[in-house]
Amino acid sequence: MSQQNEAGPVADEQPFPSVREVDAAAPLRWVSRGFADLRACPIPSLFYGFCFAAMGLLVTMVFEHAYEYTAALTSGFLLLGPFLAMGLYEISRRHELGQSCELRPTLTVWTRNAGNIGIFAVVLGIVFLVWARASLVVFALFYTNELPNLSGFLTQLLALENIEFLLVYFSVGMLFATIVFAASVISVPLMLDRNQDAITSMLASIGALARNPGPMLVWAILIVALTIVGFLSFHLGLVVLMPVVGHASWHAYRDLVAPVTEPSATLKRP
Repeated sequence: MSQQNEAGPVADEQPFPSVREVDAAAPLRWVSRGFADLRACPIPSLFYGFCFAAMGLLVTMVFEHAYEYTAALTSGFLLLGPFLAMGLYEISRRHELGQSCELRPTLTVWTRNAGNIGIFAVVLGIVFLVWARASLVVFALFYTNELPNLSGFLTQLLALENIEFLLVYFSVGMLFATIVFAASVISVPLMLDRNQDAITSMLASIGALARNPGPMLVWAILIVALTIVGFLSFHLGLVVLMPVVGHASWHAYRDLVAPVTEPSATLKRP
């Protein structure tokens, strides 16, 4: 585990992260630890949960009669999740260190490594915009049914109507989701915890996926499943499930990346 003190991040160049192998059951342990963090720090965790739920409700309300935009923005919700969950990572980090569960320090955690987090945010933003455009193109080319409202669209999806559209849409979405997942599974925690640069963090994240394909597949399925449950519960489930996913992502980082042993390469804590 990284060493901490009160001085702030050191300027020394960080070593390339050493990625470890984990077993297939590890994602279940991460979720269990995420629930534990939520129980230990309920107020700040649920604050972020309400923010996630509010964003989901806003998207649904604004684009209720333009479901093609809702579908793109809702799926983009998963693409931007690692960036939006930074405050939850910080809550888990503070709890891990035995520090108080305060909301205020988590609101500005991005300032710890603002430049590299900004680069990562731009990368995710570009991927999201490309995905949103690709989603609209798929709707225009393959969605042949009459344009219903959002509830009607969901009914058609659950009934597996217009199967050609579903296959193409989810295939394209899976491609974008895989790219983002590979680049982000541990990158943001690395940038926050070790002051790592954005490129190295994304390469290490891709390495974690390449070294642990089975566990990472289980982890991806759990993230998608918990998010879907949250949306299907009229977004109310997001209040609890998104904090759990965020906290669990921190524990995934802790298991997947070996601790830094050299004092000169550690990140000092505020």
